[in-house]
Amino acid sequence: MKQQILDLEKIAIQLAPNPNQRAEWTGKVTQFAFEFIDQLPESKAFHVDINVGDKLNNPIQSTESITEILDHLSSDVLSLGLNPASGGHLGYIPGGGIYGGALGDYLAAVTNQYAGIFYGGPGAVKMENELIRWMCHLMGYPAGSLGNLTSGGSIANLIAIVTAREARQITCIQIPKQCIYLTSQVHHCVHKAIRISGMSEVLIRLIPMDESYKMSCQALEEQIKLDMNAGFTPFLVVASAGTTDTGAVDPLNEIAVLAEQYNIWYHVDAAYGGFFIMSELKAHDNKSMKDLFKGIERSDSIAIDPHKGLFLSYGLGAVLIKDVASQYKAHYYKAAYMQDTLTSQEELSPADLSPELTKHFRGLRLWVPLKLHGIEPFKACLDEKLLLCRYFYQKVQELGFLVGPYPDLSVCIYRYIQPNEDPSKTNQKIVEYVLKDGRLFVSSTTIDGVFWIRIAILSFRTHLREIDMYLQILKDALFKVVA
Repeated sequence: MKQQILDLEKIAIQLAPNPNQRAEWTGKVTQFAFEFIDQLPESKAFHVDINVGDKLNNPIQSTESITEILDHLSSDVLSLGLNPASGGHLGYIPGGGIYGGALGDYLAAVTNQYAGIFYGGPGAVKMENELIRWMCHLMGYPAGSLGNLTSGGSIANLIAIVTAREARQITCIQIPKQCIYLTSQVHHCVHKAIRISGMSEVLIRLIPMDESYKMSCQALEEQIKLDMNAGFTPFLVVASAGTTDTGAVDPLNEIAVLAEQYNIWYHVDAAYGGFFIMSELKAHDNKSMKDLFKGIERSDSIAIDPHKGLFLSYGLGAVLIKDVASQYKAHYYKAAYMQDTLTSQEELSPADLSPELTKHFRGLRLWVPLKLHGIEPFKACLDEKLLLCRYFYQKVQELGFLVGPYPDLSVCIYRYIQPNEDPSKTNQKIVEYVLKDGRLFVSSTTIDGVFWIRIAILSFRTHLREIDMYLQILKDALFKVVA
């Protein structure tokens, strides 16, 4: 048996390449990455061809050189569909993927630090918890609040909703009489979280909005009173601090007043907009951006995405929660094989505060760029995006487009009305023209049956050059497609 073990070791040792192999592979990957980044200004943001076909169908286990592997990545993955790293990505909610974050991910993967249990990775857990405390402080949460670094807003919202259910001790028998209040503009992952958390039978109350697509507090209070009079229990209200469709920020402080008055768990989905609280700019009503977010500190929980507002690559969200005891109670579980970990409680373990036990050290992708750059470049980048959106809002009207509400943040909706033509078809043609051109990527949405084109400006690589380019493309589209 000993010889068999040694023979297997000779083969298995290939998984630990020698220094020369590591240097060769790393050098080629780094060169590929540098060339990819350097070519971004001239690369397309969108490739109309999204047909994968038989690409990547070769046997997974067949070996190839690092050069062949990178060739496959370039031709079979990166040349299809959307390029999320591009400054021309103006659809959905872009982020971009700053380079320092990639270095953090590389170090996390190479060191393979475990960030789930304090006993196993005390430094990693401490770092992640400190990042969460920093975000809690930004939002105005008190000391003692915590949360979890997640893969994104979907899991962040799920953790918050499960925690709310636990805090209010809602059982399966009680669910059909519980009421959740939100608007039609709430992100669809909230509905998924409600279902996944076992509360699909809860009473969903869609609260009407004002002309700016923000929750009407008068309508909210009226619905709460109706439900209480009918014998139902107001359980949860979900506000948005930056909706996906329009970027609207609900009246957070007014909602907080009602949540406190009627003892309702108050959750804010700030996945997109939360970090704009750092901006020093004036809002469109001449109040500060901080005034726009006033009341978020009164919420019970917040979902916020560093991979949006801090421009990191996909895969880093966060949930912030005041009632950490309920979060712990909802997610903690004890296993016999982990009995040694129970003596280490200097820091709460992320595995006890989320569904994850196996946990990637994702905090490093945020910690590294914060240490490299400090906070000022992030704040400047956010301010730039706000101003770019306001600039676009003004300029697109000069082209003859109708616009939606003045943007709270960095999303703007707009549409072109052509006499005697279906507006939806006209604007769909404009979107298709932009996507076929490929230099920029935009998306559309439908609100109350009306088709809108939307622009979302959030990539750290999006600057005035890209916005002026888009305005020229729209001008060309009106001449070639609409006229």
